[in-house]
Amino acid sequence: MTHREVLESLSGLLLVLFVAMISGTIVSVALPQIIGALNGSQSQYTWVVTASLLASTASTPIWGKLADLFNKKLLLQISIVIFMIGSLACGFAQNTGQVIAFRALQGLGMGALQILAQVIIAAMISPKERGRYNGYLGAVIAVATVGGPLLGGLIADVSWLGWRWCFFIAVPFTIAAFVLLAKTLHLPTVRRPDVSIDYWGATLIAVGVSVLLIWVTFVGDSFAWASWQTAAMAGGGVLLLAAATWVESRVREPIVPLHVIRRRTPALAIVASLSVGMAMFGGAVFLGQYFQIGRGYGPTSAGLLTIPMMLGVLVSSTISGRMVSASGRTKPYILTGLVVLLAGFAGLATIDHATPMVLVSAYMLAVGVGVGMSMQNLVLVIQNTVPLSEIGAASGAVTFFRSLGGTVGVSVLGAVLANRVATGIAEGLAKAGIPVHGTGAAAGGLNLAAMPEPVKAIVRAAYGDATGHIFLVSAAITAVGLVAAAFLKPARLRDSLDLPASPAEDQTPAAV
Repeated sequence: MTHREVLESLSGLLLVLFVAMISGTIVSVALPQIIGALNGSQSQYTWVVTASLLASTASTPIWGKLADLFNKKLLLQISIVIFMIGSLACGFAQNTGQVIAFRALQGLGMGALQILAQVIIAAMISPKERGRYNGYLGAVIAVATVGGPLLGGLIADVSWLGWRWCFFIAVPFTIAAFVLLAKTLHLPTVRRPDVSIDYWGATLIAVGVSVLLIWVTFVGDSFAWASWQTAAMAGGGVLLLAAATWVESRVREPIVPLHVIRRRTPALAIVASLSVGMAMFGGAVFLGQYFQIGRGYGPTSAGLLTIPMMLGVLVSSTISGRMVSASGRTKPYILTGLVVLLAGFAGLATIDHATPMVLVSAYMLAVGVGVGMSMQNLVLVIQNTVPLSEIGAASGAVTFFRSLGGTVGVSVLGAVLANRVATGIAEGLAKAGIPVHGTGAAAGGLNLAAMPEPVKAIVRAAYGDATGHIFLVSAAITAVGLVAAAFLKPARLRDSLDLPASPAEDQTPAAV
């Protein structure tokens, strides 16, 4: 394809990614208001995010595999329709349970849009040239993540719109993307007669991860760590994932191709992607809550305060993408990005309800730079090691594990935050001599407007002080990702779309 043809097709793909990304960032800033209006709790706040991430994570490998078997354009159009229906349903939800359920449906479409866009780009452009186009990709994602919080804050603050329009606003974008792709995207139809979809593996993975996340959400609150519920849920989740691994090693078309992720470079890149996933999702979700509940800013101001992190993603992804294409090397940029990401998380681990906003902004900028330099380059590393016929499965695998990192990260960090907040509120109320029951804060409620002013101040301080602890966990996990990236084999990106006939690159299993 010529450069012009690539750009014409890329325009629709970038709009699709814009739709998927902005749906998450718009909601992230409005979530405190959404959960407060529907009288939800901190656990429900976390699950509104976790539901979409889990559905996206579980379905991503399936979409990646389907992209290797069926027409990629048709799959992309189907996913756009699913996403649009989910967005409309979320806008009409009447309680937090409905929001969580419809966010799961929206997550199915989000997972498809994100992986199919990457697969289609990989099918059109060689890995070395892809670095330049990944810069455009990162820039559009950054614009969506910068504009999303601002737009979400404005919508939530406008009385004649309200938070429901944070979901409705995605509909015109999805319609425009559908029409644009119908006109500009032209790919050959690929159909294989020996189609085999690993439904058992997908189901076992989704159920196993769900059980573990539900356990993490409720352990220490609804039941003790040492209890039969813990044994049943934690043990059951591990057994389900072990069964999923066994299934993946036996089926003809596995959802997660073990022969790909056993190789050294893909295995190490996947470990590093887990930490980037936690940064990408956890930062946006809990910083928005920190600004609004912990510091007392409105939705619009909270959106403005997230700009340093998004600006870091925008600048670093664009510049590093071009530098990767020019040099043909990815490892130096990945390592640098993860070092900066670790420094940003270490800084955020020190914040409380009185930290100067200049310092918070500087730490957020570092997190954004780290994510921008490492996220797409880790995908590129894996795509560079597999033949064209496995691009879909390999891209699906790395996106799956990155989303899994984000899903587990949001759930774990949400559970840590809920426990720290509950402790902080109980201590604050005891010091002030206020009875715990009847304040609206005892159950972790987020409807601050219904609380008396003294209680509201205690709740804000508890959220502000507890937020730093969750980023300490993020810093520890990022350190693991940095170690994994340090052991990546230095390699130059290939110029061809496919591997040579007898690839000798990186076929050794990863050491355990």
